[in-house]
Amino acid sequence: MDAITTNSQPRQFSVKLWPPSQNTRLMLVERVINNLSSESIFTQKYGSLPKEKAAENAKEIEEAAFAAASQHYEEEPDGDGSAAVQLYAKECSKLILEVLKRGSRTKRDGDFAEVEKLVGPGKMVFDISKGQRAFIEAEEAKELLRPLKEPGNCYTKICFSNRSFGLDAACVAQPILESIKDHLKEVDLSDFIAGRPEAEALDVMNIFSAALEGSVLKSLNLSNNALGEKGVRAFGRLLKSQSSLEELFLMNDGISEEAARAVCELIPSTDNLRVLQFHNNMTGDEGAIAISEVVKRTPLLEDFRCSSTRIGSDGGSALSEALGTCTHLKKLDLRDNMFGVEAGMVLSKTLSKHTNLTEIYLSYLNLEDEGAIAIANALKDSASTLEVLEMAGNDITAEAASSLASCIAAKQFLSKLNLAENELKDEGAIQIGKALEEGHGQLKEVDISNNLIRRAGARVLAQAVVQKPEFKLLNVNGNFIPEEGIDELKDIFKTCPDMLGSLDENDPEGEDDDEKESGDEDEGNEELESKLKNLDVNSEE
Repeated sequence: MDAITTNSQPRQFSVKLWPPSQNTRLMLVERVINNLSSESIFTQKYGSLPKEKAAENAKEIEEAAFAAASQHYEEEPDGDGSAAVQLYAKECSKLILEVLKRGSRTKRDGDFAEVEKLVGPGKMVFDISKGQRAFIEAEEAKELLRPLKEPGNCYTKICFSNRSFGLDAACVAQPILESIKDHLKEVDLSDFIAGRPEAEALDVMNIFSAALEGSVLKSLNLSNNALGEKGVRAFGRLLKSQSSLEELFLMNDGISEEAARAVCELIPSTDNLRVLQFHNNMTGDEGAIAISEVVKRTPLLEDFRCSSTRIGSDGGSALSEALGTCTHLKKLDLRDNMFGVEAGMVLSKTLSKHTNLTEIYLSYLNLEDEGAIAIANALKDSASTLEVLEMAGNDITAEAASSLASCIAAKQFLSKLNLAENELKDEGAIQIGKALEEGHGQLKEVDISNNLIRRAGARVLAQAVVQKPEFKLLNVNGNFIPEEGIDELKDIFKTCPDMLGSLDENDPEGEDDDEKESGDEDEGNEELESKLKNLDVNSEE
């Protein structure tokens, strides 16, 4: 391997050696590519990389080394930068050797079992999740996890997802995890016991929990493991030992009322938690009340997801009230629950406090007009940088359109708007379209499909978005736009037809229930009038 050397002779402080020029950095990348792909004593021992793969790794190595050296230089700003240059070269050499040692180990069926990537200064990811889902037993675990046993490895993240660990494989993993846990920052154990009997799965979880106990993690992902209360408690030792956790994922884990209470009990510190996700569980109202206790003591929360969790009005109200303490919230996803109007009103009061929101997902919450109006009015005066607004499937009619339009008009950073599967009709669609006419230069997508919209509403929406510089897609499918209206839309988008979504579910002859009832009533009146004309009021039966 070519030596990467630096000039260690003393220099005057007036000559700054750091940062290097862009040309110098590019030259170093070329040297790294050469070290990874050309014949040397190291490539003879560990194997070389193809040029394309070498180039990809070389860029990452240089960026990681540069970041490490730059951080070091910031700590000695009065120096001439020579120490930073030496560290730059040393980091490059170290990372080149690590990449060569890692090599290209292939498994059966030609799958790559290990995908490891540099992600920053001194940071590495060990990932065995690629390829087909597979059961892992002891012998394969020894081979798969061998890189973690190499002296001096610097893995900060491990991902064991998509590999189902049996008891023997877990016993192989235990001492390895114990040996590296002190420098781990991110652990992904999602979907790592699939297909195992409950007793074995619980034993595996207990082993991993004990092995990782005491690690100082920033991110922990236990999703897709059907944990339930037993599973949550099996990870109790790990959860209780975490005091610096910033991200916790418990999605699709069978988090019931009891399991939610266990989560509340076993996480002692949430002071640093910024991401908390519970998507697709069977939490219910009582479980939501338990989760709300976790939320209340999470002041730095930025990203909260509790979608598809069977939460009704009581749980929704408790959760909404608890979110009032999370003033740093940027992303909120409560989709597909049964909040109803009452919980929607409580949520609206909470949203008025959230000035930092950039994404909010409130589809399928049964908000109706009253809840939608309250939320729209709250968001209008807060969340000035909102980028995503979703309120699909909430039985919203034209009655709420004025409040929604006022809110939307105020959100000039909006990139995505989803109001699908409501009942806005032309009256509501026209108001929404008018609200989008001025500004909204970052708007990319509008979905107002399945809203009983006809020609006029579709036309105003199309005219409002077609000239937006970033716009990508208008979805007005599933409405009642007549054939001439379809032609009109296609003409509006004639220079950019890809911006107009599919219209395969549009019903040109469609009519909504109110119109149908009105039509039936008119037909009945006409029939009655016809009979009355022939009625002789003087006749006697």
